[in-house]
This record gives sequence, structure tokens and C-alpha cells, in this order.
Amino acid sequence: MGGAGAIHIPTGSLLGLGAILFCIGLYGALSKRNLIMVLVSVELMLNAANINLVTFSRLGVSPNLDGQIFTLFTITVAAAEVAVGLALILAIFRLRRTTHVEDLDVERH
Repeated sequence: MGGAGAIHIPTGSLLGLGAILFCIGLYGALSKRNLIMVLVSVELMLNAANINLVTFSRLGVSPNLDGQIFTLFTITVAAAEVAVGLALILAIFRLRRTTHVEDLDVERH
């Protein structure tokens, strides 16, 4: 790994980036009222986890590709999750004409 032209980014910077992205995603998922923004925030948290997986795969005595393989699996699952999530949001919008979280309380209707 890391040929002659490879860019070396310090591990702490990558872990910090992952932590910042995860915190932004968590804030968005907990505070936003629009379902699409909540879905985007969850995706941001998944990407933070992917950065950490790749970063940790570089560490150790013998760096390997396990983190990249898990990241590809996570990206695949995230793509399926987005497709299902958008389909659900579209169905909810067609039914209730809104994508706001507060309007989706089934106990009120």
C-alpha cells in the first residue's frame, strides 16, 4: 500500500474527519424535521463510518484491504437503504402530502 506517489494523510486527521462528519450527521438526524434531510444525515453518518473503516485498515503491523472491503459492502447496503428510504418517503408524500416528521404521527390521525 502507498506507492511512491501516494498521499500520506495522518491517521488522527482522518479519525477527526470521521468524528466531525458523524457528529454533523447525528445532529441532522436528531434535529431536522424533513424526512429527506434525516435520510441525508444518516448517509453522512454511514460515510463517517466508512472513513474510519478505511483508516483503521491502514493501521497495524501489516496493513490490509479488509477495511476497504467492508466499506464497499457498507456502500452497497447504504445504496439499497437510500432506495428503500426514498421509496418510503415518496409513498408517505403521496399519502399525506408532507415530508415533515411531526405530521407523520399516526396517533394524532
